Amino acid sequence: METPGNRLFAGAVIRRERLRRDWSQEGLCRGICTVSYLSKIEQGKAEGSSDVIRLLLERLDVPWYEDQETMEAGEKWVERCYEAVLSGDPESHHTLAPEFDAQAPRLSSSPYGLDVEVLRGFVHPEQAMEDMGLEEYLDRRQLALWRVQQERYQEALELYPCAYTWLRAGMDRYVRGDSYTAAVECLSQAYQRASEQGYVRLMLLAKLYMGNCYCNQLHLEQMEEQYRVARRLAQALEDESILRSIAYNQASGYLECGQYQNAYAYFSTVDDPTVMDLHKLALCCEKLGLTQQALEALDQADGMDWDWELGRQMCHLVRYRLEYPDYLRHTEYGAQLLQVFQDCQTQLPIGYAAFHLPWVLEWYTANRQYRNAYELLRNFPIKLDL
Repeated sequence: METPGNRLFAGAVIRRERLRRDWSQEGLCRGICTVSYLSKIEQGKAEGSSDVIRLLLERLDVPWYEDQETMEAGEKWVERCYEAVLSGDPESHHTLAPEFDAQAPRLSSSPYGLDVEVLRGFVHPEQAMEDMGLEEYLDRRQLALWRVQQERYQEALELYPCAYTWLRAGMDRYVRGDSYTAAVECLSQAYQRASEQGYVRLMLLAKLYMGNCYCNQLHLEQMEEQYRVARRLAQALEDESILRSIAYNQASGYLECGQYQNAYAYFSTVDDPTVMDLHKLALCCEKLGLTQQALEALDQADGMDWDWELGRQMCHLVRYRLEYPDYLRHTEYGAQLLQVFQDCQTQLPIGYAAFHLPWVLEWYTANRQYRNAYELLRNFPIKLDL
């Protein structure tokens, strides 16, 4: 556990308020401490005694709470917040916001001020801490969690290697797709450490993303092995959204591997299908020659209330192929396909682009753009046996 509170934060507050008033160090500390001592306090090189901190802040007319009641309540509250973040417990996150809003104003002016700044980014992501010269005052845990908010996951892991940072580093590797081997290694570490700490939610997410990694590589046996464990954990947690995600990803893996009937068996029986469920159903029907059912699925998707333009374009590509059997002769189809492929690469986890890769290669090959096909395969992050 970190040392309760962090009086170094007072140095940051003192420096900020002094500069805001355009006061000199000498003018602020006269009669309280030496200039060199104030300089060390402001630079985070010395915590400063309670009396000195109190007198400096009083001169700046800044409230500061370091009484026993505030410190005891602050320690319990801050550790409870960190536990909610590091355990990945969504229920704790939901209950944190009102309590955070009640506690944060007072604790922001206490040795727990840095904790409040870091935790605010998890409770209210839109209010995440900006670089206000506070980095030098952060301890390793605080800095690691700030790095997570900055999406600098590898740095967070190196600073504070726990189940949560291993998981976030693995998830980041999965999203980028530059090394699924490294992603699985991180996720395996996350699962092991989460199991030791009893963080069941993190165990579930680690297994889910390991399954996703193998799914994107079209390694169905390993995918199913990971999803089996994830499914048990999701059932124990009664997490229907994760169970549905597993089923969707598994069926999508079947679709990509050419097991169209297995994929169709799932997508044709989904209760209350999403747009992406209907997109995959249309693809299954396209491959199985069920053109009318494919068009009906796309019509149903078009009639739904949704504003995800990229998803809409994915559906339009399927419709184009169904309505124009000679689609490979149409430059309009090629332009739409390449735009969707590019948008998938820039806006979504790399698995979405990998899903569309066979159609892009089909387009290049049919139009004798062999060099483009070669370069695409050579440079694409995921290496698949196509």
